[in-house]
Amino acid sequence: MRTFIDFDDAPVFSIPRIDGSVYAGVLVEGPQGWGEFAPGLEADLETAVRWLTSAVEPGTVGWPDPVRGRIPIAVSVPDVDAERARQLVAQSGCAAADVTVAAHPGSLVEDLARVAAVREVLGSGGVIRLDARGCWDVDTAAAAIPELERAAGGLEFVAQPCPDLDQTARVRAKVGVRIAVPVTVQTPAAELADAADVLVLTTGPLGGVRRALRVAERCELPAVVTSAGETTIGLSSGLALAGALPDLPFACALDGVSRLRADVVPGSRSLIPVDGHLPVAPMPPGPDREALDRFAVTDAAAVARWRALVTAALSRL
Repeated sequence: MRTFIDFDDAPVFSIPRIDGSVYAGVLVEGPQGWGEFAPGLEADLETAVRWLTSAVEPGTVGWPDPVRGRIPIAVSVPDVDAERARQLVAQSGCAAADVTVAAHPGSLVEDLARVAAVREVLGSGGVIRLDARGCWDVDTAAAAIPELERAAGGLEFVAQPCPDLDQTARVRAKVGVRIAVPVTVQTPAAELADAADVLVLTTGPLGGVRRALRVAERCELPAVVTSAGETTIGLSSGLALAGALPDLPFACALDGVSRLRADVVPGSRSLIPVDGHLPVAPMPPGPDREALDRFAVTDAAAVARWRALVTAALSRL
C-alpha cells in the first residue's frame, strides 16, 4: 500500500463543528483520488483498520458503479430549541429530517416541541425519523416513542433507542414504529432479526463502500446510509454507498458538511444538499490547498499520534 500512497506526509486536519466540537482526521491521496481517515484518536485498532480501508478505497480500487445518480437527503436536527429546528429544516430544502432526541435526562418536553416544530415546516408530506443514540432504557423508550410519534404526526423509524440489541429488541416488541439499528461488521444477522426493521450503514466504521454492501446483503434488511460528520471528501463515500445499494427506500442522513464551520474542498465542490438531494460522484473532489493550510494540525504531538494510528492500522491491511 505504501507503494501507492504517501502516508507519512498525508495532511492532518482539524475543523470546528457548529456545535463547538472539533472534527479531525487525515486525508489520504491514492493514485485515483482522495479519501478520509477520521476514526478519532481514541479509536481501537480494529476500528482504525476499517476506517483506513474505507479511506484508501476511492484512491485505489475505486467504488462500485452506482444504480442511481442522486440521493435524497434527510436534514439532521440536533438537540436545539424548536425555533432553531424550524430554521434548520426550512434552510435545508429537504423533505425528510433526522431529529435528535434523548440528548439528556428529562428531555422529553423539549423533544416533543422540537419534533412538532419540524412537522410544521415539513408539512404532511414530509418524513420524520428520530435518533436516540442509545440513550433510553427500555421503559423510557417504550413510553416516549408513542408520545413523539403523535407529536410528529407519524414517524418513519426510530434509530438506536437503546444501547444494545437485547434492549432494542424489547422496545421493538412494545412499540408500533419501525426501529433502525447501526450495524457493524460483527453484528450477528440473527440478533438483528429481533431488534431491527432498518439497517443504519456508515462507510468509515464498516470499512468502505464494498464492505458495507456486503453487510447489507448479509443482513437482508432495508438500509439507510448516514454520515459520521465528515468533510466532503469523506461524505462522498456515503453517497457512493447510497448510490450502489440495490434498493434505497429512505432519504439518507448525509448532510455532515452542514455541521462543519468549513470544508477542505473548494466551496463550489462542497456537498451541501440542493432541493433535498446530493449527487453521486465517481470519486471525491480533491482538497483546497488554502483550506488544508488553514485547518492543518500544527501541534507536533497530535500529528505524531495521528501518524502512529495510521501506521498501526496500515500494518493490519
